[in-house]
Amino acid sequence: MIRSSRLLAPFSLSVLALTSCANAETGESAPVAAEGTPFAVAEMGEFNEPWAIEFAPGTAVLFVTEKSGTMKFLDTASGAIGTVSGLPDVDYGGQGGLGDIVFLPSEASDTLERRTIYLSWAEAGDGDTRGAVVGKGSLVCGEADACAIEGLDVIWRQTPKVTGRGHYSHRLGISPDGQHLWIASGERQKMQPSQDTSNTLGTMVRLNLDGRPAAGNPLADKGGASAEIWSYGHRNILGMDWDAQGRLWEVEHGPAGGDELNLVQRAANYGWPVRSNGEHYNGDPIPDHSADDGFAKPALSWNPVIAPGDMIIYSGELFDAWQGQALIPGLGSQALVRVALEGDTAREVARYEFDARLRSIEQGPDGAIWIAEDGEDGQVLKLTPQ
Repeated sequence: MIRSSRLLAPFSLSVLALTSCANAETGESAPVAAEGTPFAVAEMGEFNEPWAIEFAPGTAVLFVTEKSGTMKFLDTASGAIGTVSGLPDVDYGGQGGLGDIVFLPSEASDTLERRTIYLSWAEAGDGDTRGAVVGKGSLVCGEADACAIEGLDVIWRQTPKVTGRGHYSHRLGISPDGQHLWIASGERQKMQPSQDTSNTLGTMVRLNLDGRPAAGNPLADKGGASAEIWSYGHRNILGMDWDAQGRLWEVEHGPAGGDELNLVQRAANYGWPVRSNGEHYNGDPIPDHSADDGFAKPALSWNPVIAPGDMIIYSGELFDAWQGQALIPGLGSQALVRVALEGDTAREVARYEFDARLRSIEQGPDGAIWIAEDGEDGQVLKLTPQ
């Protein structure tokens, strides 16, 4: 991929209307995508280990978390970058640090001003332990190039905290009805806890917006961590989104082989580590999913793996033929994987190669696709039809 630098215009909070996105292509000419690729790619800004990207609803401002514990925001109309203060202390290392970010669609506004923000991050515990947490606060943007998070309180903790720095997952989502906060809780490379519903390792968590367990969760009568669980038997979920029918899909890392795309069902057990379409890294076998094993089956699995970093289900109009399809940026595969969702099953329909690991993806307010590369000099890229 050929890339070029962009000139950054002065930042202005007054330039936040959705229509301003059409003017974002300031600066030098955009990079040229590979021959036959159905999109043009423009570099929009460089960040230090970007982990999540999220537009503030109603605006053209993209917020970017950096894994070491910082956050910035990009005015996609001008290209200018601002900073966010008030971030928590994070346990940075391995796969841990500052994680995901979500806003409430119900608070959409064409100016930033003040709105609710949810963040996930890795938190140190006693001894050599750590775990994912989620905080809720208020994002306040009173200056042209700076915002602050006020009143950030932890509303959820992954239980239990364990050793190691892998598989936090901690992707976040707000349900289409705006009533629930969903949290992907990884199994922290401990495997067996995924089959133990007395803890939240290897689970999909469903909460009220204040962090309390949501009514209707399948294990609510057990109380404690069990009451937070919607589904279990997961490994390392790094992407999730809802389709037009309101169904939740997630994509997760398998071991050596067996990355999975799953349709998330209430009370379902997805089998890890008892079942997988991959094998352990040391070559030890894991029984494949089978029709009679009693576990929920993946809608699609990959071997070799794609190493998913995130996922959206596209609903925009710029790429009209892609509506309703899952778009999955790959880390190890260094590719954008396009998947058709067909009832309860799925199939890969295209794969577009990049020259970097791809960490996060977001749909822009005008239907453009935004991708954050992984790594210390990770570019945020804008994809538009060519």
